[in-house]
Amino acid sequence: MPETIIGKTLPNIPWENKPAGSSEIVWRFSANPVIGWNPIPRAARVYNSAIVPFNKEFAGVFRADQKNGRATLFSGTSKDGVHIDLNPDPIEWIDENGKAKPTSYAYDPRVVKIDETYYIQWCDDMNGPSIGLGKTEDFITFMRMPNPLMPYNRNGVLFPRKINGKYFLFSRPSDTGHTPFGNIFISESPDMIHWGHHRFVMGNGGQGWWQGTKIGAGPTPIETKEGWLLFYHGVSGTCNGFVYSIGASIHDINDPAKVLYRTCDYLLTPEKSYETTGFVPNVAFPCACLTDATTGRIAIYYGAADTYTAIAFCQVDELLDYIKLNSEVF
Repeated sequence: MPETIIGKTLPNIPWENKPAGSSEIVWRFSANPVIGWNPIPRAARVYNSAIVPFNKEFAGVFRADQKNGRATLFSGTSKDGVHIDLNPDPIEWIDENGKAKPTSYAYDPRVVKIDETYYIQWCDDMNGPSIGLGKTEDFITFMRMPNPLMPYNRNGVLFPRKINGKYFLFSRPSDTGHTPFGNIFISESPDMIHWGHHRFVMGNGGQGWWQGTKIGAGPTPIETKEGWLLFYHGVSGTCNGFVYSIGASIHDINDPAKVLYRTCDYLLTPEKSYETTGFVPNVAFPCACLTDATTGRIAIYYGAADTYTAIAFCQVDELLDYIKLNSEVF
């Protein structure tokens, strides 16, 4: 049978079998969190970050809230995807002419490899929160590109390849504050510079109260034989504040604006102490996935309580079957 995940064999991604007797579709790494408080001298918390395969090991871009409170992007490497070596200083961004082009603030990065280039998307300051876009080939030199969309926007997530000759980008239009609303939209571009044909993809609410306030795209979509697999965060409003949980959807392979299936129930919600207690309690926020096409294994990296970096696991066939059987009607 053909492999379900359309991608590379990566046998060295982090993995832990489902606990005996568990009925969970997504289960947590027993060694969570993998990054805790004060991991480097300049940063108090590292979370909502992105890691990718690189040179037979791993590299990534990490949200680090510095001890002055400002969210900043740092680079890092890892031999096993679990023990992460963070660079002690923030990324020094340059423009296309090699001149310094620093960010004001930067947070919640995603990283995707397209051809031989790694593209970084993050929440940038463009006289208000918008989507930043940059690239690197070696995780040493990082170049900023033009912002793809106007303010106000967050959760920019690129697809890992062109679709019908176009690049595609998920986003979540928002406002200047801690947005109490949000739906997922999609935009396309012929050249990663000019973006248009903006379309609505899916909204908050539906059959799941856990996503009743807002939703936003998470890691880079995973190409599968069933369509594009997207993990996303859904937010509910409670009398004690927002709660961020993780869900998933399947999108048409040739028209990712078309949702085929979407989970009614969350796949993971804050329950463990590192998810319920921290700088911002009750947050599970997915930003990256590692996949092995041969085994169908998926490792999900997520931010916990805006304080920690954690990992969860799932198996693609089991997950896709669950989404299709427990889906909202479209």
